[in-house]
Amino acid sequence: MHKVTEVPKLPVRQADSHKGDFGKVCIIAGSTGFSGAAAIAGKAALRAGSGLVRLAVPKNILPIVAAIEPCYTIIPLTEELTGKIGSKAINAILKAVAENDVISFGPGVGVSAGVKAVLENLLRLEGIRLVIDADGLNNLAALRNWPDMCKANLILTPHPGEMKRLWSGLLREAMPADKQAVAVAFSKAAKNAVIVLKGCGTVVTDTEKVYVNTTGNSGMATAGAGDVLTGIIAAICGQGLNNFDASVLAVYIHGLAADLAAKDKGQISLIATDIIDYLPCAFKTLQI
Repeated sequence: MHKVTEVPKLPVRQADSHKGDFGKVCIIAGSTGFSGAAAIAGKAALRAGSGLVRLAVPKNILPIVAAIEPCYTIIPLTEELTGKIGSKAINAILKAVAENDVISFGPGVGVSAGVKAVLENLLRLEGIRLVIDADGLNNLAALRNWPDMCKANLILTPHPGEMKRLWSGLLREAMPADKQAVAVAFSKAAKNAVIVLKGCGTVVTDTEKVYVNTTGNSGMATAGAGDVLTGIIAAICGQGLNNFDASVLAVYIHGLAADLAAKDKGQISLIATDIIDYLPCAFKTLQI
């Protein structure tokens, strides 16, 4: 196991670049009452440098999500009576997948049969880059033997509670107490998916390499902080880094932005949108 300590950097932007050079990201997110999760992930992806961000959300929350930020575009999805994405949204989602470089799935989607059906279809798509977070992980935990059906290139971003559900849903053994051991073992079980096990000292691994993050603070223990990370990871993937390097840079920048925000606002008052607001400072700091 190779321990990584150096944080990757983004490629230098050429003067004649256009938005297509910096990745087209589609974030499948949101449900009734959880429009903010979609918007936060979308804004984070924009601030992390994505050239084009599309949010695929249930029709009922589309006006809310669209009003929050004018710089992303919106794809309306068929919904269930509960306000969650329905299984009939699959065709629209498959079309969006074909038009984008990176797909994120999960922030605010809830848990339902329709959402799970959408996830199963995404997992079966050969070679797509798929970031799964939040309720996407909770739906994943409910799928039996999902690595056997999976053809996508996965990045999974669980917090410890989500990791417990994923572990018990897939493995028939006790989960180790050591955080790095958990992440590495689950990456192997998930056919070398990149695992981003969040928390103090976030661990990133692809089974061959492991990185333990050094940035961040307790102010990040706030609703929406994980959605910010989802958007950052997707954006950096779209800018040319492989899944492991993109995840390492994303968790570092995410924590660094929170550290810079905490210096001005304090850890107690820190909220997720503060992390987004300080992403420009974080990227500038890393580039110096």
